Amino acid sequence: MPSNRAKQRPYHHGNLRETLIESALGLIAEAGPGGFTLREVARRARVSHNAPYRHFHDREDLVAALAAQGFDRLTHSMTEALAPGQTPLERLRLSGRGYVAFALRWPQHFAVMFDTPLDHAKYPQLAEAGKRAFGVLLGLVRECQEAGVLKEGIEAEQFALLAWSQVHGIAKLAIGGTFPYSTKKEMLEFCDFATGSLLTGIERR
Repeated sequence: MPSNRAKQRPYHHGNLRETLIESALGLIAEAGPGGFTLREVARRARVSHNAPYRHFHDREDLVAALAAQGFDRLTHSMTEALAPGQTPLERLRLSGRGYVAFALRWPQHFAVMFDTPLDHAKYPQLAEAGKRAFGVLLGLVRECQEAGVLKEGIEAEQFALLAWSQVHGIAKLAIGGTFPYSTKKEMLEFCDFATGSLLTGIERR
């Protein structure tokens, strides 16, 4: 018959890395991106306090992995949202909806990605994930320029940064609870209004 000590051994997960990431996300939801330690993550995951070091050098390494995962999910959300678009401008507008939808679904990732100081140069996986996400937006802007539907004389990067700034602000307000809207549907409808207004302003006439 096993002893009490054996019964109290930490449970060993088959996919330790993902389990640690999920535990960290749970802690971030409660205390913010700066409110956890690797020891607490291990406790939540029911593993020994040394177990996280099998996959992460330190706490910052885990945070960088969370941020990279977040950027990958953001890329997927934007790509999925823009797919039904019939014109370059419509696809650009729908990508903004995908950005805000991502933030509403994954607010913990959003906080880690943008509210935690990380040196992207130190974490190549994070840097590449961020580039892929921005690349979706930049590619859509260039598609609009090639179709001749945006004002001339402005670089694609400037258009992309303008569009990003708008939807990022909407996303930040939406997950911060400072919008006068209480449902996801209302917030996304406002996003549609805002991005539509922006595109009207930069559309070539």
